[in-house]
Amino acid sequence: MPLLAYTTLDDDQAAKALAHAVVKAGLAACVHIQPITSVYDWNGLQEDAEIRLMFKTSHAAWPALRSLVLRDHPYDEPALWAVEIAAGADSFLDWIDATATGPES
Repeated sequence: MPLLAYTTLDDDQAAKALAHAVVKAGLAACVHIQPITSVYDWNGLQEDAEIRLMFKTSHAAWPALRSLVLRDHPYDEPALWAVEIAAGADSFLDWIDATATGPES
């Protein structure tokens, strides 16, 4: 089953650049870019506008996607996690797996 991977950034242009780099590298079939508000505890209580990236990716592409995001992310401690898509339209899930094939395809 494909994965949904998430991270957040504080700059719209950086978010778009990261999304384009990941899709161009074949590490995600699609990336949603969404404005959000985050409330978190980092050196005290914080509330900030952020941009959430949701990557539609495959198990095969995940290690390279993870490496690219962690390498290029501007945060000291970037939030990055992935969850398996448990169910969905077969043709859509197949498209993700066929498109997000990893760096050596």
